[in-house]
Amino acid sequence: MASQPEARLRDWSPADAWRGLNKPVFIPAVLIIVAGLIFATIWGEANGAEAFETLNATIVNTIGWWYVLVATGFVVFALWAGASKVGNIRLGRDDEKPEFSLGSWFTMLFAAGMGIGLVFWGVAEPLWHFIAPPDVTGAVGMDASGEMVAAGESAAIGAAMGQSVFHWGLHAWAIYVVIGLGMAYMTFRRGRPLSVRWLLEPIFGRKLIESWVGHVIDVVAIVGTVFGIVTSLGIGTQQIAAGLGFMGWIEDPANTVLLTMIVVVIMAIATFSVITGVNKGLKWLSNFNMVLAALLALFVLIAGPTLFLLQSLVGNLGEYLMAFPQLLFETGASYAGGEDGGWSADWTIYYWGWWMSWAPFVGMFIARISRGRTIRQFVMGVLLAPTLVGLIWFTIFGSSGIWYQVTEGVMVGEDGSIDTVGATFTLLEQLPLASITAVVAILVIAIFFVTSGDSGSLVTDVLSYGGRTETPKLTRVFWTVFIAITAIVLLAAGGGEAADASLRVLQVAAISAAAPMSIVMVLAVIAQVRMFNYETKTMPRYVRIRPTASKSALVDTARNAPGGGDSAPGVHRNVRSILTGQRAALKGFLGGTSATLAGLDKPTSKESSISTPFDSDDMVFAIQDVPPHSTVVNPQTGTIGWDEDVAFNDPIADQVFATPEFADSATGQQWESEQIYDEAVGNSEVESDPDTPTGDDTQR
Repeated sequence: MASQPEARLRDWSPADAWRGLNKPVFIPAVLIIVAGLIFATIWGEANGAEAFETLNATIVNTIGWWYVLVATGFVVFALWAGASKVGNIRLGRDDEKPEFSLGSWFTMLFAAGMGIGLVFWGVAEPLWHFIAPPDVTGAVGMDASGEMVAAGESAAIGAAMGQSVFHWGLHAWAIYVVIGLGMAYMTFRRGRPLSVRWLLEPIFGRKLIESWVGHVIDVVAIVGTVFGIVTSLGIGTQQIAAGLGFMGWIEDPANTVLLTMIVVVIMAIATFSVITGVNKGLKWLSNFNMVLAALLALFVLIAGPTLFLLQSLVGNLGEYLMAFPQLLFETGASYAGGEDGGWSADWTIYYWGWWMSWAPFVGMFIARISRGRTIRQFVMGVLLAPTLVGLIWFTIFGSSGIWYQVTEGVMVGEDGSIDTVGATFTLLEQLPLASITAVVAILVIAIFFVTSGDSGSLVTDVLSYGGRTETPKLTRVFWTVFIAITAIVLLAAGGGEAADASLRVLQVAAISAAAPMSIVMVLAVIAQVRMFNYETKTMPRYVRIRPTASKSALVDTARNAPGGGDSAPGVHRNVRSILTGQRAALKGFLGGTSATLAGLDKPTSKESSISTPFDSDDMVFAIQDVPPHSTVVNPQTGTIGWDEDVAFNDPIADQVFATPEFADSATGQQWESEQIYDEAVGNSEVESDPDTPTGDDTQR
């Protein structure tokens, strides 16, 4: 909150932690999460293994259409912000440079695009779409007698990959753009605390945002974040257990006690990282994990069906582009020959809910690394970079899984079932060095587990303190432990009968928490549209005004004037004559000052006698837009200047060729004219007037 004291809170002081907490946010958020856990436990015990199937169907049938509609709206909003004039707005001061280099920024976006979910679903999801496609994509059809006809194998493979990338592509990252862009704009440009509530200040005003309305918004953000993180941690736990079972180290990967132990051990490591505060070590661990994941993908690419995967990469991009408009507004797709709405409920609606639950976490991360970038850079980078990572990852793992199923039939059971949590290890089993790569995969998942738990506790803690980034370690530990307990309870709510039952519980938690979060996000879009429209109408447009012709035009005129031609002395003489007349004409038009145009001098009789091609109230200026970050203010005069080297970067500048083609080109003529101009004025034969611009001098 704006009124929050800045005094540092002691890390292990309960009194300090309690004093600093935004209690109207912290207490309700904790109580709502606890109530959700109690409900899940009671509901699961009372209604058995199918309890959450029924609950999931009820939620999807009620609000599934809303998730599909708003997710598509977020894509439209993100593309509008990036492609319109709004894209010129900088997330910071007008003259601020990006905090991170482009390479480092893209690397961190890749890190955000990777995660437990991508590792978990990379093999399993394309396989599921391959054997159980929706009935709306052309993978299946009906003949004249009403019998189902399956598409060709190639078409089925392509459709499965397009549907997988659709769920991990632009829609997912447009959802993150809504929160990330809003937080970056309100914090770095408008100076608000780094908290979700301030996204809605343009709608509710500061007074309401600092009241119960703001508290409700942050409570919704915390609850959604916790359940979104818990969903990722839950599926990560299941996959680690599957990996341990694959290695033969355990007998029953679905055992609830085992899953609990994995959560406890991994979150204990995350808690240790919170206590020690080794930010550099955690950053190194994240980078190391990215390298490890990249090496694992590279190994699968090389050791697997390499040529097929390289061909599939291009084809899968095309399949995504076809699936995008086809599934954009699809809310009731059913499985081929299955129940109405089943496919959309299990996949698209679940994913959109999961992404919206996850949005405050990822949004805050990408906001904090994007200071100084323009909105266009932000949107295009956040949308395209992680989508490309997802495309490559699904191509390597998903297409490999389908290839081994088609050629060897080893990825799908005889009864048509897929081991969702163990699919990745089944794929690695088909490749050399399976025992080594399986350990690497387990390590990658475990490290993602640690970094997600640590970062998740930090984000919820920041929200609990109203946007304060320096929070006590005591409450960070609380959130780490609390998130671990939440994951354990939800995994146990599945009854321990099968991994699929626990997975369904996690899915229900994600899409339930997303319902109120979706309303906050829609309001955030409205608020940002209002702010961006204001910005585009009022933001300064920096231009360079040159009240004279360019050097090239002056030299051409001097050549065509009497006495010019090809004679160098004649051209030089004419250039100096033109500059003298130019100075007099400009002084007659602008007077002796260019600051306010007040008290303009009248031209002398000598200057008045010079013929001018325009009236004193009619003049043409050459205007060139100048990027805001290249402008500088003179500390003595307060006038604005600019640094041309910072503003523009010609990648092939200062290259001169002794060829006819170069001489006849626009660049060649400009270069020659500038040489002649510099020679003509180099001897200082034209006396400069400090109040009168000449040549390329500028007026602002």
